[in-house]
Amino acid sequence: MSNLQLEIQPIGDGFSLKSRIYESLKAAIMDTNIYDGDAELRLDERKLSEQFGISRTPLREALARLDQEGLVRIVPRRGIYIVRKSKAEILEMITVWAALEGMAARLVTLNASNEEISSLRTLCSTFDGEAVKARIDEYSDTNIRFHQVILKMSKCDLLNDLAQSLFMHVRAIRARTISEKDRADKSIVDHMHIIEALEERDTELAERLVREHTLNLKAHVERYVEMD
Repeated sequence: MSNLQLEIQPIGDGFSLKSRIYESLKAAIMDTNIYDGDAELRLDERKLSEQFGISRTPLREALARLDQEGLVRIVPRRGIYIVRKSKAEILEMITVWAALEGMAARLVTLNASNEEISSLRTLCSTFDGEAVKARIDEYSDTNIRFHQVILKMSKCDLLNDLAQSLFMHVRAIRARTISEKDRADKSIVDHMHIIEALEERDTELAERLVREHTLNLKAHVERYVEMD
């Protein structure tokens, strides 16, 4: 079995070494599409130590912290694995995300500036049906960014923290499914309707549209996505 090669970013200065390693590892794991059918989930401790240019002791402390958080699983004498959720768990996560992001949209209509809301239109303005087909990977990143911006503009730190605990898995499922069926085309239409509701400060409509948009992802996963 081959090992996963993470894209490790420089760990920088500040904080303790093990904290910097932890943050860098967590960011790399969260940027990995772990629900790709060919994704390899096993991490190589020796290679990670070489990539960081450190001994294994602070690396193991960082990995132990990630294990406690449920991002990786350390199996004695077998290795370290990124945790991939079951289909039932993913469906639950998407349901919770729909509730959180729906509330975020409600708060955006109350808390965000006109300029902040306009940034969503700018973000989505370069894509139409044909552009999406030609640039599906780029649109996938934009789609994920769209949802992150809504959460950020809610200006509710607790809501953002709760969503962050789900982000790696929901992000990976969005990335896997955006090119399936006509989801990308529907996504563009949904996003424009959401933006219009936010611009109109229509609290109830914005919350409903965002919630339904994510629940449509749940319905797609439930019906079409096969997972181990």
